[in-house]
Amino acid sequence: MRLPDADLLSAIAAPSDLANLTGDQLAQLATEIRGFLIANVSRTGGHLGPNLGVVELTIALHRVFDSPRDAIIFDTGHQAYVHKILTGRQDFEHLRQSGGLSGYPSRRESAHDVIENSHASAALSWADGVAKGRRLAGLEDRFIVAVVGDGALTGGMAWEALNNISESDLPIVIVVNDNGRSYSQTIGGMAHHLDTLRTTQGYEQFMEWGSRTLRRSGIPGKVTYRALSGLKRGLKRGLQDMVAPQGLFEDLGIKYIGPVDGHEIGDLERALGSAKQFHRPAIVHVLTEKGRGYRPAEDHLLDKFHNVGPIHPETGLPMNPARWGWTSVFSDELVQIGRERPDVVAITAAMLEPVGLHQFAAEYPERTFDVGIAEQHAVASAAGLAYAGLHPVVAVYATFLNRAFDQVLMDVGLHKAGVTFVLDRAGITGEDGPSHNGMWDFTLLRIVPGVRIAAPRDDATLRAALRAAVSVGDAPTVIRFPKGELAAPSPPVETIGEVEVLWRSAADFVLAGPTPTKSVLLIGIGSMVPATLTAAQQLATNSPELHITVVSLTWVWPIPTELVQLTSAYDLVVTVEDGLAAGGIGSALEEAAAAADIFTNHVNLGVPTQFLAHASRDQVLDSIALNPDSIANAVLKHLDAQRVG
Repeated sequence: MRLPDADLLSAIAAPSDLANLTGDQLAQLATEIRGFLIANVSRTGGHLGPNLGVVELTIALHRVFDSPRDAIIFDTGHQAYVHKILTGRQDFEHLRQSGGLSGYPSRRESAHDVIENSHASAALSWADGVAKGRRLAGLEDRFIVAVVGDGALTGGMAWEALNNISESDLPIVIVVNDNGRSYSQTIGGMAHHLDTLRTTQGYEQFMEWGSRTLRRSGIPGKVTYRALSGLKRGLKRGLQDMVAPQGLFEDLGIKYIGPVDGHEIGDLERALGSAKQFHRPAIVHVLTEKGRGYRPAEDHLLDKFHNVGPIHPETGLPMNPARWGWTSVFSDELVQIGRERPDVVAITAAMLEPVGLHQFAAEYPERTFDVGIAEQHAVASAAGLAYAGLHPVVAVYATFLNRAFDQVLMDVGLHKAGVTFVLDRAGITGEDGPSHNGMWDFTLLRIVPGVRIAAPRDDATLRAALRAAVSVGDAPTVIRFPKGELAAPSPPVETIGEVEVLWRSAADFVLAGPTPTKSVLLIGIGSMVPATLTAAQQLATNSPELHITVVSLTWVWPIPTELVQLTSAYDLVVTVEDGLAAGGIGSALEEAAAAADIFTNHVNLGVPTQFLAHASRDQVLDSIALNPDSIANAVLKHLDAQRVG
């Protein structure tokens, strides 16, 4: 079937619809896909830059391989929007919103999707396992394709997988999508090796000589152009094999093909076809441009377009410019501390700007270490830096510290190393889905002996917590804060040791008519303070007989003695946190109170132990009963239960 030359994208319902398109139609389809992405992602937000860079690559993958019979596995998956489009999912109206498409591959959406986890460097291990499993099932004619960004190859897990894959004869094709960037520019020895593979001095000089020679020959323009194009293709296929240093991959026993222009569908299909014919592990090195085809992304602001909120499609400027946020406050305060403390150094895992270390790096480049997508190495290296007399600040997304828990426990905790962990995007992040919610940290980290954890609630408490944390030289410290804008300041009206009283109702501990006054202690943890205060004010309005006190504390672990003792004065103690309720701060307080023979009724409101579907942060909090109305209702429900009891 020959499709019409207009609106090709709407005629693509499955990968098989690509088979009969001509070269010109494929180029047109790529243009239409880019227009589709810009129009839709600029409205909803999402990973725009990575997907603009893989349009031709994804088309070629689906023309050469037979998905889902052949498994196409995307590492991290933030570059899978084009894959979704070509596999029958073109409704981007509610991308990353409740009820809409996920921003990552999703098995619930399609049989074409394999990995749902958006943590990097895992695709090669998945490919190894899927290939072995299919072989044992007798399905040896199925190919496994792992699409891995060059940034993901900075992760140690990828090399553990390569170590095993290289010893096999499994039909695994590894596509290295090399744009020189992950969230930002890719760093490290692997990046330098790929740089060398991209181009060599001898190759570039020879190409330039060939171009000059043809132009001076006097041959008519069209003939010159064709001859030059032919020369380039021939040299590209022959000379690169002669001069490109492919030894790293070849020595592993993995066939290396490339580099290949990631925006030439014909070249891509030939390279992928060659890898397919090899029937053993092969690497296809593909050169792409992140943000290709979108001028704002190509002009100076490339890293800004990795993951965007709603933007003006013509300019790339945000629809709603962000207000001063948690990350900005941390960034500003760390620079100030750095000016006072030459021993303070910063570590990031390929996310210099997203976690706010770019300002520190600009002022102190020699004291800033970007280790690539390698959280385990980052933490163990931090322990070494602490041993050498420095105080490292390791800034990562909360969800990514999960990967380095062993190093936090055994390298930092065991050695009583003075390392500060700053966990950005802690709690519910929302749109990025289940693997990005940073809700595991309290439960995991409070079992590390000696650790101290802070959950600041506003600008002032974040700044104070950071200064306190870097003053600790004999134990790990943790500071966690959410994604987005700062909460309004919540100054205390009273302090009781480390406990800060934020609000009290007008009721006193007296009888109110025939019913005794009930007293409620509401404890807001970190970013949940605003919702807790609102719930308390609703309760005071609707149930004026209640005596309600709202408290917070910046350092939530270990549990302060003053808070434990305070619980004994109340009929009901309610903690509100956006970490797991199981094993969280509320659970820890209840344990501490029981150990002190205080048995007040406790209600621990937190995140259930389940993976939460993508939606806005507020929608997720509504769904798990962590909004003000639900908090207030939980208080009344438990007070009623006490009366009945």
